[in-house]
Amino acid sequence: MSENLDLVRAIYEAWERGDFSSTEWADVSIEWVTADGPAPGAWRGVAGMRGASRDWVNAWEDYRVQAYEYRELDAERILVLFRYSGRGKVSGLELGELAMNGAGVFDVREAKVTRLVAYWNRERALADLGLTAEDDAN
Repeated sequence: MSENLDLVRAIYEAWERGDFSSTEWADVSIEWVTADGPAPGAWRGVAGMRGASRDWVNAWEDYRVQAYEYRELDAERILVLFRYSGRGKVSGLELGELAMNGAGVFDVREAKVTRLVAYWNRERALADLGLTAEDDAN
């Protein structure tokens, strides 16, 4: 297993517990991209990433992401397929009931994540990467 894969797995271990506080894994000039979903956009730097993710996470009770597959796309990119769960604080919407399957693409250089693209829609992530549904076992 590569060091980059180990790093991404460690990030998800914390996120699966609902702990989104650490940013030690992020490069100081990280590019954080939300490719789709209700609030797409791009932010730069750790402060930008924190602001974007804090706003999202704070809208939910018991928000979690559970990784179910990791793929090394090349020497610097890791694809993670995951499921969302949580309950909207205002709406009461249960993400788990919607079978929300997302994806994240991590660019890692020198033991730091330099870019993270988050997808609400796993199929869009696969399409953007040139992968087909047959490439997706889940």
